[in-house]
Amino acid sequence: MRSSTWFRRVGQSVPGAAGAVLLFAGCSPDGSSTAAATAAASTRFATFADEYFSALHAASPTQGTSAGFHQYDARLEDLSAAAVRARADTLHRLQGRLDSLRAGPLSNDDAIDARMIDGAIRSELLEIETIASWRHNPMGYVGLPGYAIDALMKRNFAPPAERLRSATARLRRVPAMLSAMRENVEDPPKEFTDLAMRIAGGSVGFFQTTVPGWAREAAAGDSLLYREFAAANDSATAAMRAAAEWLRRDLLPRSKGNYAIGPEVFAAKLRYDEMVDLPLDTLLAIGEANLTKDHAAFVALARRIDPRKTPAQVMASLADDHPTSAALVPFVRGSLEAARQFLIDKRIVTVPSEVRPNVQETPPYARSGGFASMDTPGAYESTATEAFYYVTPPETSWDARHVEEHLRLFNPAVTALITVHEAFPGHFLQFIYAKQFPTKTRKLLFAASNAEGWAHYSEQMMIEEGFGGNDLKIRLAQLAEALVRDCRWVVGIKLHTRNMSVEDGAKCFTQQGFQEPANAYEESRRGAYNPTYLYYTLGKLQIYKLREDYRRAKGTAYTLQGFHDAFVRQGGLPIELMRRILLPGDRSPTL
Repeated sequence: MRSSTWFRRVGQSVPGAAGAVLLFAGCSPDGSSTAAATAAASTRFATFADEYFSALHAASPTQGTSAGFHQYDARLEDLSAAAVRARADTLHRLQGRLDSLRAGPLSNDDAIDARMIDGAIRSELLEIETIASWRHNPMGYVGLPGYAIDALMKRNFAPPAERLRSATARLRRVPAMLSAMRENVEDPPKEFTDLAMRIAGGSVGFFQTTVPGWAREAAAGDSLLYREFAAANDSATAAMRAAAEWLRRDLLPRSKGNYAIGPEVFAAKLRYDEMVDLPLDTLLAIGEANLTKDHAAFVALARRIDPRKTPAQVMASLADDHPTSAALVPFVRGSLEAARQFLIDKRIVTVPSEVRPNVQETPPYARSGGFASMDTPGAYESTATEAFYYVTPPETSWDARHVEEHLRLFNPAVTALITVHEAFPGHFLQFIYAKQFPTKTRKLLFAASNAEGWAHYSEQMMIEEGFGGNDLKIRLAQLAEALVRDCRWVVGIKLHTRNMSVEDGAKCFTQQGFQEPANAYEESRRGAYNPTYLYYTLGKLQIYKLREDYRRAKGTAYTLQGFHDAFVRQGGLPIELMRRILLPGDRSPTL
């Protein structure tokens, strides 16, 4: 499981032991004692859930802001070793209370939510105590300050002066966060430090230029307010500059750590985050079979498009047509309306809002190897409606070849599929349903195999429904995107359980996924710090199976739109729990 904001790769959670059953009180003759016991249990569970999320957001106030809880706006995460250990103690106490609640009577909804929180706690404890990224990965330390300030800048949930005061309070705490990085991080993998240097370097420019520009407008002539900000921002900028230099001069030469988390931890992470408990050999075999299938389909389709060229050359010919760096954002923005209108015309899924996301460059603090992402308002955000569809431009430090390879990804056919994934009907559409999700837990926690699985499922489903007018190049682009996710499945497992190197992982993306070499390396390196990024294809396969089982259960009453509407209204549940809601009584496997 993961906690809000959904597009962020932070804060985990998912159901505990796979196969656990929902618990209900025994029946009395008139059912009154059962009803009373369940009502009392619901009250206790609601109190516990409130306390769990309050503790979560107290420890992660930036997440609180993003979720729409603005009492946390002036606070910044304490990443000191003492605070991390205190958080672990809190989680252990919460786990004990939750175990007691789950041993008693719970309603169906509460039992589902309890499993989600159980996974969240177990996953976070696994992260703190075993994976220990806080000791081995500097990326979070240098990325979080920019995200924390940008969260206050980009959404108009309060008057600008009020948000500026909160930003100033957070900026004052940035040096302590970067000091904690120096104290905590030891022996990281080189791949992590390389990316941290990129993030830190970009963040310096963000604090030097972007933040002061916004602050001047927000201060609206209040010189004292701006001076207080400027002092805090200057200190934060200097601290980030020093951190960037420390990463380069001090940490990088001694970055010789191993990123692999090992098979036992990998399996536990999947169990807690996605409620999947398959043996890793079985899981790898499924991924390799899917990669082989999609690769064969790609090769056959490429031959249909141009039998004189190799499949790689056919894919390269698609990528020859791509935007320049300057035209990247307008080019991606132009792909939105076609995808949205297709949903309406073909009755794919109900579109509940006229709001569109704002297409912008990925902020420098968030450039950790991805190409596009979606950042939407939290489910409890009552005022701000701004959503941001981020696309990552080339770095100014890259040579001409790297820039060209990066931009080639954004060819028209692939860009159309990226927009399907990020916006319509992918992340953005699912996220704008968030206020309708039935419980607080489902508004604030999600499984990546649901959110990313839905977005990846949407790519294939849209092509099957006729998106792109049966253009073979669009179909080839969809298969190319599927191959990237298939490679993530295989590479992620092998990086962390089979001693694969990032360089060898990159070969999989180039040879099997037909990726440009620079992009292939970025993809493989992502797997080093995001071990279970197989959740894209995992979720897609689970959703296809759920859809087919749902179709059989509904019979003549089934419609594609009906299934999609039912799915997106429930929130980001692991697919195992989604099956319990959409197919009551069903206990079939998810794959």
